[in-house]
Amino acid sequence: MKKTFTPEVKIALVAVLGIIIMFFGMKFLKGLNLFSSDVAYTMQFDQVNGLSPATPIFANGYKVGAVKDIIYDFDNPQKGITVSANIDKSMRIPEDTRAEIVSNLMGDVQVNLILGNSAQYLPEGSVISGALNNGAMGEMKAFIPQVQKMIPKLDSILMNVNNLLSDPAMASTLHNANKISADLTTSSKQLNTLLYQLNSTLPTMAGKTNLLLDNANGVMVGAKAGMADARSAVQGANTLMATLNNKVEALEVQATVNKLNAALENVNELTAKLNSNKGTAGLLLNDPTLYNNLNNVMRNVDSLVVNLKAHPKRYVHFSLFGKKDK
Repeated sequence: MKKTFTPEVKIALVAVLGIIIMFFGMKFLKGLNLFSSDVAYTMQFDQVNGLSPATPIFANGYKVGAVKDIIYDFDNPQKGITVSANIDKSMRIPEDTRAEIVSNLMGDVQVNLILGNSAQYLPEGSVISGALNNGAMGEMKAFIPQVQKMIPKLDSILMNVNNLLSDPAMASTLHNANKISADLTTSSKQLNTLLYQLNSTLPTMAGKTNLLLDNANGVMVGAKAGMADARSAVQGANTLMATLNNKVEALEVQATVNKLNAALENVNELTAKLNSNKGTAGLLLNDPTLYNNLNNVMRNVDSLVVNLKAHPKRYVHFSLFGKKDK
């Protein structure tokens, strides 16, 4: 007798099969290997920012496992957070290995095993100490206070730039710069044209210049010959002039010496007369009587001036009706 399944049984079997497929599918999507026997280890962290089940675990850049579960001790938070990890059974972990939680700029999180140098390896179920490594994001956070201080300055700089760009004088300056650039371009073209014309005329000018140089050389040769003759004539004239000068100088020196001797004799006579008591000049210089008389005269004149200032009417009389007797 052939067994038949009722529709209800068929529906139940399909539902159970769907649940099984969904369970294994979720495990597969979480990154758990369903067909290999991984080794379980425990990691201890103080913080697990962004860490979740199925987070990949890497060693030297190669994926060696995944996070299985995260356990938080609500009764004793200071104890830290325990993370269960499944790691490939072929992986041999040294005893001084540590784990780091790393997040990149895109927000992706992974666990890196920093393998130690110990010759002893951790057995299954051992605890691996872990820490949070902020990476580039942590370095960027350190710069945030400095960036916040720079924002007001950047705002002020941008405002000044906007004011500068909105100034009508800036547009005029740019227009003048464009005009100057155009003028320079025109001048450059004209200069190139002038240089081309100059290069084309250089051979002709060079030929004429060579001809002029040849003529000048001929003139210089003739001039050198004339100069030689002139030098011989000048040398003869110099010899004659030297002879005449020697004779004239001898005559002039003797006459000058005679005049100087006569002048010195006159000076000596004058000095002798001045030193003696003879003559007017000698008496003026040597006789004290004249000096004393001059002092007396000056004193009398001074007293007369004083008396004149004190009694002017004694010496000057002005009257319309004649002189009166005192």
